[in-house]
Amino acid sequence: MSTRFTQEEENYVRMSLLLTGISPRAARALFDQEFVPSCLNATITKEYNTLIDLQKRRIINKPQWNLLFPRRPDVPDSKTFDVTLIITLIRHLTDLTPPHGGYDKLPSDNETTPTSDLARIKYYRNILAHLDEGKIDNSTFKTTFSTAWDNIANRAVKNFNGAKPSPFF
Repeated sequence: MSTRFTQEEENYVRMSLLLTGISPRAARALFDQEFVPSCLNATITKEYNTLIDLQKRRIINKPQWNLLFPRRPDVPDSKTFDVTLIITLIRHLTDLTPPHGGYDKLPSDNETTPTSDLARIKYYRNILAHLDEGKIDNSTFKTTFSTAWDNIANRAVKNFNGAKPSPFF
């Protein structure tokens, strides 16, 4: 028996793929430029006091903490980090200039820095996460999410790793 998606469900699946499948790889590419994978354990160990403060302030949760400080003999690996943890670490442990409005607001279209692309990913992921029915109506998709696709897929992914994803539209 074949089940067909409604257009609204298909819109949701497309954005979900972009925001949970494609954009984490793009964010990880920037992360790995800033935190060289072979030195990640040493960097995290060096930043322990900052990280414990972030944990106390509930910016880093227990599962994220366990990824940063796994049981021996394991060492941290960015491949296990979600986008939220990646953005948190870039935000608090690097000297990268944040977007003009910070990481918690949607940057303007003329901001094209890697950090503004991270803020876009964060912004649109939060919108997607708060949708209740797993559907995005066509009007919202054509305005809000087609802009998200252009901003994230066409610019962020290309900026982070030089690859351009296949268009969905």
